[in-house]
Amino acid sequence: MSETERGQVSASAAQVYERFFVPALFSEPAAKIVNAVGISSGQMVLDVACGTGVLARATANAVGGDGCVVGLDVNTDMLSVARERASGIDWRQGIAEQLPFDDNEFDAVVSQFGLMFFDDRVGALKEMARVTKPGGVIAVAVWDSLESSPGYAAMTDLIEKQCGREAADALRAPFCLGDTAKLLALFEEAGLNLARVFPLEVTARFPSLAEWVHTDIRGWTLSDMIDDEQCELLLRAAEDRLARFVTSNGTVAFASPVQLVMTSAD
Repeated sequence: MSETERGQVSASAAQVYERFFVPALFSEPAAKIVNAVGISSGQMVLDVACGTGVLARATANAVGGDGCVVGLDVNTDMLSVARERASGIDWRQGIAEQLPFDDNEFDAVVSQFGLMFFDDRVGALKEMARVTKPGGVIAVAVWDSLESSPGYAAMTDLIEKQCGREAADALRAPFCLGDTAKLLALFEEAGLNLARVFPLEVTARFPSLAEWVHTDIRGWTLSDMIDDEQCELLLRAAEDRLARFVTSNGTVAFASPVQLVMTSAD
């Protein structure tokens, strides 16, 4: 995979990601994942592909002082932001396909919006199962299909018209596992045959149309593909083409559903 296909962002993009993407898109599903998994006080939990740490932070609140949360990510820039936000979490650099942990080490292993970017998705799932205690929970969240998220379907079309296919494909990448059958097939191939999909209703919320455009461009891999002039032209086009997602108070809101796959380790 290319850096774009692997979802790897720069240091500046990691800061934008935490400031804008996290409240707009990632905080709501993180809270729902913690609740669905039933994470409780005293547990040891691993967050794979933790990014800037939104799910790890929500998990740390649930396990309390008697528990332990480890956040692992391949991107050192994301981890730098994560460390700035929460010092009480054990932040580690590493890849999902070779988790640097012993067998049966964690009560739960969670991952939010990382699976679609792994070089070896099945290998990563096998590693998650390996480090989970027998009877422990493995929970992996991915975005539903692009078609089910009307705002991003429209944004992708607009970016393709304004900036070309390569830029649009970078925004399509996070939605590549939206097909439920394709998603479950990965778990079955990894030997996790009892996996079930739980839909999560999530609403994307941005303070304004301008901040939505800014976040998608400067907080993602598009940051190195679209210059300031193109970004300004894109915003002007968005004021017309994406106006239907702007609410009466000027904020942006649209459905952006999530598929949460959960299973137990042997």
